[in-house]
Amino acid sequence: MRTGTTARGIAIAGAALLAVTACGGGSSNSSGSGSSGSGTKQVNVYGTDGNMGNALGKDFTNPGSLQGMKGTAPLTKLSSDFTDRLLKVDPKLQDYNYAGETYDAVVLTALSAQMAGTNDAKVFKTYVNGVTFGGDKCTDFSSCMTIIKAGGNPDYDGVSGPLAFTDAGEPAKASFGILHFESDNTIHADKNQYVFAGDEANAASNEGPNGGKPASAGATGAPLVMGYLLPQTGNLAFLGPPEVAGFQLAINDINAAGGVLGAQVRAEGGDSGDTSTDTATQTVDRLLQAGVNAIVGAASSGVSQTVIDTITGAGVMQISPANTSDIFTTYNDNGLYFRTAPPDTLQSRALADVITGDGNNTVGILALNDPYGTGLAENTRKNLIASGLAEKDIQSVIYDPQAANFDSEVQKMVDMNPDAIVVIGFEESSKIIQGLNAQGIGPQR
Repeated sequence: MRTGTTARGIAIAGAALLAVTACGGGSSNSSGSGSSGSGTKQVNVYGTDGNMGNALGKDFTNPGSLQGMKGTAPLTKLSSDFTDRLLKVDPKLQDYNYAGETYDAVVLTALSAQMAGTNDAKVFKTYVNGVTFGGDKCTDFSSCMTIIKAGGNPDYDGVSGPLAFTDAGEPAKASFGILHFESDNTIHADKNQYVFAGDEANAASNEGPNGGKPASAGATGAPLVMGYLLPQTGNLAFLGPPEVAGFQLAINDINAAGGVLGAQVRAEGGDSGDTSTDTATQTVDRLLQAGVNAIVGAASSGVSQTVIDTITGAGVMQISPANTSDIFTTYNDNGLYFRTAPPDTLQSRALADVITGDGNNTVGILALNDPYGTGLAENTRKNLIASGLAEKDIQSVIYDPQAANFDSEVQKMVDMNPDAIVVIGFEESSKIIQGLNAQGIGPQR
């Protein structure tokens, strides 16, 4: 069973975030916890990676319906070259959420297989962590392969950040975007702010077999088969296009550089759906029958929880670009589960810093009832308390995302009358926000 991130790392993450957020300044969308000019209290509304995307804005026709909403998501400032190349893969992309993390998941898997000299995940799993720290830095598959072929020790710093995996196979340090909805109910990427959470000092110390060097410098062997389990339907379908584009772009780049083990990487893929269906189970069964060595996905922590035993039990590596629930940090996964997305212990620190930095003293949290929602809600509550808020000034309400309506949950926020409301959800978030707006406590400006 894997060990979790140390308390020391979380403390360092908080200090670093407070400093960076202070340097970044406040948002023009923030009203603080005071009153507006009309004398009516203006409530600040916050979201997270499950709803902070332009897909949410499509459910709102009135200008300014989301203008007072901001939030956090694991996100790095992507280069124009990278986004331009993503658009060549999928010209219809509206967001780039988790595209970098997906790209890095594919590259990291490919490099680990080359380091081990085999496509057997039960063998190359021991090389994964070591590829993300120590050794000679490289920022793309081709340059890392040059190091490997020379018998060296690569340290892949990916599109999504330094990675620097902990013993648990997850980033010790990660970039978060602070996103804002504008008056047209969309997020303008050029206005995003970015902060880092965590500390590379908390990366694992064991670089794997051979001290981080390849088993055989020029190894060849059976082709690596990569599969993806990403949302094309369900409550996270808006994340599917950028993730699939990131997956395909990585496959293209790897094969253009000569592939892995002297052969082109073969790609398979399918829909993960959400937890209301068995789509993910059916897709995983098909991918395993197709002989995949690793599966990138799922996006949803709840979906991954339904298939992780099947995948890892088959001796196949699972690496998620978007799972953030901290249940996976200590999951008994035979050492075959990894993620390029940071755990919620880091995102909750970023979110709490944004909320308290805006001067909010009372906070209501609305979170969906699944591992992602309840975990992020609880970690955010703890970080708000650590930042100085009193326990009595924080109220969490857990809801069923399949409910017909969310009137009772919205009413609890009306009764509380907090300075800030955090909505931790997926596509059902639009119904909740519409209800908050109707009651005068939403992001409508």
